[in-house]
Amino acid sequence: MGIRKTTLQDVDTVLDVFAAAKRYMCANGNASQWGDEYPDRSIVTYDIACGSSYVMLENGEIVGTFALFLGEDESYRVIEDGAWHLDQPYGTIHRLASNGKARGVSKACFDFCTAQIGYLRADTHADNRPMQRLLEAYGFRRCGVIHGAFDGGERIAYDCIAHI
Repeated sequence: MGIRKTTLQDVDTVLDVFAAAKRYMCANGNASQWGDEYPDRSIVTYDIACGSSYVMLENGEIVGTFALFLGEDESYRVIEDGAWHLDQPYGTIHRLASNGKARGVSKACFDFCTAQIGYLRADTHADNRPMQRLLEAYGFRRCGVIHGAFDGGERIAYDCIAHI
């Protein structure tokens, strides 16, 4: 699976990937994580402008997307009911989504991200059981609870030390 930086020409396709992911989440007991308005065009263009947005391609078609931010994430400063496993520079994975047309999207994302930085953090909604399973299967460990930067909602926090 190929991975490249997202371009402005990709925005509509990325929004379609998010729409497919939202349908999947709703059908699997997680209707409240992203809701109707998030992530939107402004978030995608912000991620592109930051150089943090990526798309995943299978046979030339965009099948997934994610954002990788290097450096401190404000919403991770306070963690409740636990602690991070390390106190060192990290990357954060946000907005990982698939349109459901290819297998291995999350693993490709995690492999790519661990190749960029050896310590990763991520979070997900308590109702997002599929993402929790994917994170844990890859080697991410539960650390506690954080509150999301966009909505203040409670999220399960994870971290991962690269195993490359």
